[in-house]
Amino acid sequence: MGLRIAIDTGGTFTDVVAIDEGTGAITAVKTPSTPGDPSIGLLEGVRKALAEVGGADSDVRMLLHGSTVATNAVLEHKFAGLGLLVTRGFRHMIEIARQSVPDGYGNSFFWVKPPRLVPLHLVREVPGRMAFDGSELEPLDEEAVIEAARELVEDGARCIGVCLLHSYANAAHEQRVGELLKANFPDVFVSLSSVVLPEYREYERAMTTLVDVLVKPYCKTYLQSAADRIRAQAGNIPFLIMQSNGGVVKHSTAGDRPVTMLLSGPAAGILGSIHMAELAGYRDILTIDVGGTSTDVAIIEDLKPSYTSASMVESYPVKTPMLDIVTVGSGGGSIAWVDAYGQLKVGPQSAGADPGPICYGRGGTQPTVTDAAITLGRLPTALVGGSIKLDAEAARAAYVAFGRNLDMTAEEVAAGVLEIAAVNQVFGIRQVTTTRGRNPSAFAMVSFGGAGGLFATEVADFLDIRTIISPPNPGNLCALGLHVSDVRRDYIRTLVCQQSTADTGEILKAWDELAASGVADISAENIPAERIQIRRIADVRYFGEGHEVQVDIPADLSGEQAIAHMWKDFHRVHDQTFGFHYEGKQDVELVNLRVQAIGVQHRPSLKPNATRQEVAQPFATRKAYWRQSGWVDCPLYRRNELATDQSVQGPAIVEEYGSTVVVPDRWRVRTDAYGNLILEKNV
Repeated sequence: MGLRIAIDTGGTFTDVVAIDEGTGAITAVKTPSTPGDPSIGLLEGVRKALAEVGGADSDVRMLLHGSTVATNAVLEHKFAGLGLLVTRGFRHMIEIARQSVPDGYGNSFFWVKPPRLVPLHLVREVPGRMAFDGSELEPLDEEAVIEAARELVEDGARCIGVCLLHSYANAAHEQRVGELLKANFPDVFVSLSSVVLPEYREYERAMTTLVDVLVKPYCKTYLQSAADRIRAQAGNIPFLIMQSNGGVVKHSTAGDRPVTMLLSGPAAGILGSIHMAELAGYRDILTIDVGGTSTDVAIIEDLKPSYTSASMVESYPVKTPMLDIVTVGSGGGSIAWVDAYGQLKVGPQSAGADPGPICYGRGGTQPTVTDAAITLGRLPTALVGGSIKLDAEAARAAYVAFGRNLDMTAEEVAAGVLEIAAVNQVFGIRQVTTTRGRNPSAFAMVSFGGAGGLFATEVADFLDIRTIISPPNPGNLCALGLHVSDVRRDYIRTLVCQQSTADTGEILKAWDELAASGVADISAENIPAERIQIRRIADVRYFGEGHEVQVDIPADLSGEQAIAHMWKDFHRVHDQTFGFHYEGKQDVELVNLRVQAIGVQHRPSLKPNATRQEVAQPFATRKAYWRQSGWVDCPLYRRNELATDQSVQGPAIVEEYGSTVVVPDRWRVRTDAYGNLILEKNV
């Protein structure tokens, strides 16, 4: 037996998917997460998976891991012990930030800036300065650097970010600061902006560097702890970590730049969605990952995900290459409440895992989406294979009281809560579709996550989507996505120049240097040269604009042909993104050159299942409520009993270990050979 085991660590559960490399058999299990030391939950997940398949530690050939540890450290505002070194004269960079007000506040009078990652008293200036072209204007004062760092350490700093002006053009000063800190303060965690994000725009570079050093103690420590335990149990097997860009790297590489792990869990879910959609025969899909607190959505065209180089983690900008994912505060634990104007609202507040929804029986007092679902008969009275018992009577009592305040029945208000939660998710999908000129009804929707099956058809009805794919083990799809990932590294260099005066040789030389770094780093991950791919991208804008669009360079173009394509294709990309272009009227400006180095990994083969031929019958019925038809007797099916190509007309509910799929009367569900449920709306 040779097993590849993937572990996705969430805030509540650690999801595990083991694949037998010989047979393609898939085993999915869940185990409680251990936030105090995530490596404990990780190893417990491995142990549980091995017990399920009857394997031993020596059977494990590879471990893949995605985690929310980095994200949670930011969301929980664990900012203590953070310091910042900046160029003299730029101490207030974090305080000033950007002068834009987030959407929804109307004007700056109502908006309060979020807590700064680093308070002003923990920011120190150091003499020494580089110019924008990389030339030295003032030498670095090394004694001042040591003194500034000593003051930060004495004031409680245990993590120091370094962001010096124009270090993207010349990193010599920052590199020397890093050497001085390592020599004089070896116990302090340090991140250099020239390593984390060698790109212009000082504020975003500083914030990304601070987030990197903020999460470094959590990520680097637990990854090393996990690696040591894995080595003791299973030997020196590959231990690969998912990044936000959808690629994996060695655990030591991820620990050195943990900011790349921020969205590793959702990124793996997108890869899993693409893989299962391709097996089901769909190439253009929308993904919707519904968890306990939030919903992550993304758009996939021709089986290719969209990427972005900028995102927000809570209220903090982070610039690092990542899959383009939009997150909305709507999930199974979202709390239903009434605002000051008497309007019913759902989320973004969440009951979380502790105390959780009222039906969990752990002291929760506020009605949630999960409570609404069980009140309407959409959920069974136990989840996760029976390990979580649900108190349906307590949930219903809460909605009876909640509805009384709104002059509504428990059923009416619970149905309204599910509808509002679905609408919140619709807003997220529209951000990646209609706002970008895409019609959501032209896509199939892949719904996953523990609560994905509860909302799928309601979301689809709002958007006129007629096909939904529910992959096998939807609550564990992020873990499955780890199995189909490649080794991936991203590189960037700022090189601002206008088309009218650009030096083609300089651009090509910079691109070649980045590509050479990519090949060297991927080779160091034990990937042979024939499986290494290089992708070139450019950030381009019209001269005078403040933001860029990304232009991909086809792999078969090189030299001057690649440069000519970059200038020409920019106008098309700009028009597709913004609805207009100025070709022939305005000079074009290159800002950044990017290279994505990909080491293609072996993917386990998922074989179709032709053995399930006997048509499954409902194992029971349950009363379920829909606004249009009221209470109806709804047949219940076990997913693992459905035969290949079996078709079931709604209303019906399909239950499995970690998820429930609700099929209303206007929908039909069938199974395919790979275990996908394909929901199709009746014509």
